[in-house]
Amino acid sequence: MFVDELARFAAGVADARVTTIAETAAAPLRVEVRGRRGVGCSTVARALNRAGIAHGIRAAEVQGEFHPDADVLVYVVAEVVKPEDSAAVAAISTRHPVLVVLNKADLAGFAGEGPVAAARARCAEFAGLLGAPVEPMIGLLAALDDSDDAWAAVRELAAESPVPVEGRRRLLNFFDLFGTALALAAVGRGYSPAQLRALLRQVSCVDAVVAKINALAAELRYRRVLDAVAALEALAVCESGSEDRLGERIGQFLTHDDTVLSRLADAADLVDVAGLAARPQAGLVADGPDEHLSRAARWQRYSVDCSVSDVHRACAADIARGSLRLWSRAVGASR
Repeated sequence: MFVDELARFAAGVADARVTTIAETAAAPLRVEVRGRRGVGCSTVARALNRAGIAHGIRAAEVQGEFHPDADVLVYVVAEVVKPEDSAAVAAISTRHPVLVVLNKADLAGFAGEGPVAAARARCAEFAGLLGAPVEPMIGLLAALDDSDDAWAAVRELAAESPVPVEGRRRLLNFFDLFGTALALAAVGRGYSPAQLRALLRQVSCVDAVVAKINALAAELRYRRVLDAVAALEALAVCESGSEDRLGERIGQFLTHDDTVLSRLADAADLVDVAGLAARPQAGLVADGPDEHLSRAARWQRYSVDCSVSDVHRACAADIARGSLRLWSRAVGASR
């Protein structure tokens, strides 16, 4: 990703202005979590923070007015969609990307393929009602901490050992009924604590929610790339001819192969999410010269199409530029 290349460059030049540009580009996504009382907003926020940290996501439950600096809004429902949910989603979707999370997906019923499958079917129905994407989640399982007492109690129950009533209550508070049944079955099959945690996280569907948040924020992240490049170009002009050669070093960074190809990769991600065309990244580096040149020509034509947005034109230009760089490499390697 471009932000990774920029972070390495900033560390090398040790200039406060470049560092600020890099930190702004790589700032975590600000995700606001809200919903009706009792649907589990705090649990969902805690789960997203735990699972999203590796993806640059910072979530917080928010009550009252929406913060104007939020990047993505997660609206939580449970079991049903009420009129107040529809009104809230309609109001916020005009200002921010919105993802609706159907929390407590384990309560969707055990018919057919199980509660998660039933919840997914319900999500499709809710998406039609709300006009926004809906993803299922079992927030309690995704937000689990590493309580040794709880894991020990699961092992004792699985071994049919007597567990005090208070211990059973704590276990249900920790895992809930569905999670407890799942944990007992897994431990009975010899799962280690690490394997059990991985299973519970998978069943919680939190990773799919994180992926959807990333998809909704793809254009915002790409705009950050464009803003960072513009800021670096302006700084390079101001520092041209300086003793530390900062302007020259910025120019070299912006035209370096790794930088150009990282922008190609970021642009390809946005193309995929926006559904502009067939994803150009599959087999990208392994393609031959003809494929690289054909891709460059196709996206260059798209980049001058006045009917598309400025962001999408910039995206197409990055793909064309990166493809030409790959073409040049491939031609050089074949000689």
